[in-house]
Amino acid sequence: MKAKGYHVAVVGATGAVGQQMLLTLERRNFPISKLTLLSSERSAGTKITFRNEEYIVEAATPESFEGVQIALFSAGGNVSKQFAPEAVKRGAIVIDNTSAYRMDENVPLVVPEVNEEALKTHNGIIANPNCSTIQMVVALEPLRQQFGLNKVIVSTYQAVSGAGAAAINELREQSQAILNGEEFTPEILPVKGDEKHYQIAFNAIPQIDKFQDNGFTFEEMKMINETKKIMGMPELQVAATCVRLPVETGHSESVYVEIEKEDVTADKIKELLKNSDGITLQDDPANQLYPMPALSVGKNDVFVGRIRKDLDCNTGFHMWIVSDNLLKGAAWNSVQIAESLVKLQLV
Repeated sequence: MKAKGYHVAVVGATGAVGQQMLLTLERRNFPISKLTLLSSERSAGTKITFRNEEYIVEAATPESFEGVQIALFSAGGNVSKQFAPEAVKRGAIVIDNTSAYRMDENVPLVVPEVNEEALKTHNGIIANPNCSTIQMVVALEPLRQQFGLNKVIVSTYQAVSGAGAAAINELREQSQAILNGEEFTPEILPVKGDEKHYQIAFNAIPQIDKFQDNGFTFEEMKMINETKKIMGMPELQVAATCVRLPVETGHSESVYVEIEKEDVTADKIKELLKNSDGITLQDDPANQLYPMPALSVGKNDVFVGRIRKDLDCNTGFHMWIVSDNLLKGAAWNSVQIAESLVKLQLV
């Protein structure tokens, strides 16, 4: 790494993911010579402390990116579409945490444990995948490499923090209201911009993002399409059902996979995942050891457990995958991409 460091910008610095990006940059001791914190007009003027120094968040303009080398974006797709090209024009490499560029064929969609080499093809913008996709492909890539992969069926149990700070507040306020026997009006979930809103406290909502014409939600289609792109397997069979739970942080997933090789045991898969980068195996049913979202918070790894062979299909396996959606699902994966750019001497 260059000792002098890089000029880094964080767009959306006051949001939940932006805050985690800054904490992760600090924790990883990423080499920064200059830091620029950007946001919408509404959040401009906010003061944020980074490495014991106080910074004032500025409203993002095209000129904000003069001299920036790495720009981490997490301020919504419209902001990325407006400012990412401006940042690239001024020489920055953009790592975008929104869905704006994920399926653009000219933009690499990267999870470093899976397809780090794809960074070499970037044209200025690199997309960070959807949080629920990231943790799943980290767990599936070792299987793909070792045993081949034919089919993936996933049901998610997603935390409200994936819908932003307002959704966290809604969960807390509704929970309190119900415990106090008070009335409340849901306003955020499942989708702020949709017609109906439902309680999330003490409930499960089988809708994340808007429904598409095929009956799947946009979140489900993101998981399906992004998995195929990241793994370079357009022919892979993938299906997803995405559900929001009253959990604050940490997405969980029940995943069924069918591999190509016959006669693989669950123990072989456990051994493989135990020795894979970015994965912590927690799989000891006899002692009730398995991954849980409450225990994943603040940790960078993807946690995998409940690995078992399907009872009817010789190549089928079930597993349970958990990760902190604000870290590995967003901030940590973005900073990891930045570290990979430095390692591969691409910045």
